[in-house]
Amino acid sequence: MRSDLDHLPANKQRELERVVQIVFEEFEDALALASHEWKKKGRILKVILYGSYARGGWVDEPHTAKGYQSDYDLLIIVNDKRLTDRVKYWAKVDDRLMREYGFAGTVKTPVNFIVHTLQEVNDGLAHGRYFFMDVARDGIALYQSDDTELHQPKPKTPHAALAMAKEYFEEWMPAASGRVKLAKFAVEQGLLKHAAFEFHQAVESLYHCVLLVVTFYTPHVHNLGFLRTQAERLDVRLVHVWPTDNRKQRAMFEKLKEAYVKARYSKHYRINEEELAWLGEQVEELGRVVHAICSERIGLLEATARQAG
Repeated sequence: MRSDLDHLPANKQRELERVVQIVFEEFEDALALASHEWKKKGRILKVILYGSYARGGWVDEPHTAKGYQSDYDLLIIVNDKRLTDRVKYWAKVDDRLMREYGFAGTVKTPVNFIVHTLQEVNDGLAHGRYFFMDVARDGIALYQSDDTELHQPKPKTPHAALAMAKEYFEEWMPAASGRVKLAKFAVEQGLLKHAAFEFHQAVESLYHCVLLVVTFYTPHVHNLGFLRTQAERLDVRLVHVWPTDNRKQRAMFEKLKEAYVKARYSKHYRINEEELAWLGEQVEELGRVVHAICSERIGLLEATARQAG
């Protein structure tokens, strides 16, 4: 795996050094008081940059009319499956990176990261999951504890790829539709917080659906902002689902994002029927776009399978 960043401007290279430093500082802090032996032995084995900044196609125009800025995408590989728990060991990394980007301004580029063990990554390569194959092909090692290489990818046969995509679609699309129905029923019953939670679950299912059908991988998270970022890179049509014309529209997505926890556990969470109606329309639109993208993908895989015989 390559380790050079020569294709990036000097300021981006320095910024990535800072990001890696933050990752290590907060991870080591999370393990500082560890009493269990396995936790004391907890290590980061690799930090890999993937996505647009690795491939060279990033966009950094936050102050233009488009207002778009690519994120740094990091794959962090650890030596123990238990260390992939995002809440226990990575929440502080998340918070710190958001603070440094959103408030302190010491990091000028948003950062997304996923955490896996080496075995999980190699299993993904062995099963021909496109996401891990792309990381292995395009990824750049920002840190490596040793020179252990990732396994060679084993692409799926066309028929196996088609079968897997169909299986994911047939599992996740109905699950999302069911959540929408539950949300609408909750609104009818006046259970508005319940409706917000069900709409959250519908959106989560839709993002998992499109990620799995297109890449055969989805991160195990409930954070809609993170899932949305991952999904919107697949197709520009997903970007237009959530309007960002004004603060109210942006706030509505945040309210939906917060519903996973606050709609269930916080007495301070508030949402009204008008807001739920607007969210319902956007969730329906997301469903239509995801259905179209997945159907096109499956159609492409069907054509490839027919050619293969």
